[in-house]
Amino acid sequence: MRVLIADDDPIIRLDLRQMLENLGYEVVAEAEDGQAAIHLARDSAPDVCVLDVKMPVLDGIDAAKKLTEEQIAPAILLTAYSDTELIGRARDSGVFGYLVKPFKPSDLAPAIEVARSRFEQNKTLANEITSLQSRLDARRVIEQAKGVLMKQEGITEDEAYRRIQQQSMNARMSMKEVAEAILVAEGV
Repeated sequence: MRVLIADDDPIIRLDLRQMLENLGYEVVAEAEDGQAAIHLARDSAPDVCVLDVKMPVLDGIDAAKKLTEEQIAPAILLTAYSDTELIGRARDSGVFGYLVKPFKPSDLAPAIEVARSRFEQNKTLANEITSLQSRLDARRVIEQAKGVLMKQEGITEDEAYRRIQQQSMNARMSMKEVAEAILVAEGV
């Protein structure tokens, strides 16, 4: 698994790199601030990002939020801070893990594996939602077009559907495209 690490302390980055490599992970990029982490993540497409919370330019929480919004990779935060405000910000940013320093290498591997798994599940759900929304939009347009045909031609709902379906096959267009054309022709 490919990992990006971000921490403003080069010694901590080195320790983290060694820990990850000893666990069998490949460190594909290192950043010293959150903004650089986002740019490197876009370029290197890591499987997971491990970010320190307190970093210059852009902190780890804001970087994690951006990584989540762009669906680049899941973010795990490493921090010496466990106060309620930071935990709340981290939760709201969409991070997939929060480890408080000092942590053991044995804590890191499960956090990475779970974060990646949850990230993939979230991506699958987001794709399903997009697909369902698209199908719902198509259905709404087709229903409107059926109504136009029923009123215009004095035909049943089933017949209106069959006409849209037949035109779709004949014109090699989707039923939604045919329905949209019907609505445009009627000025709806």
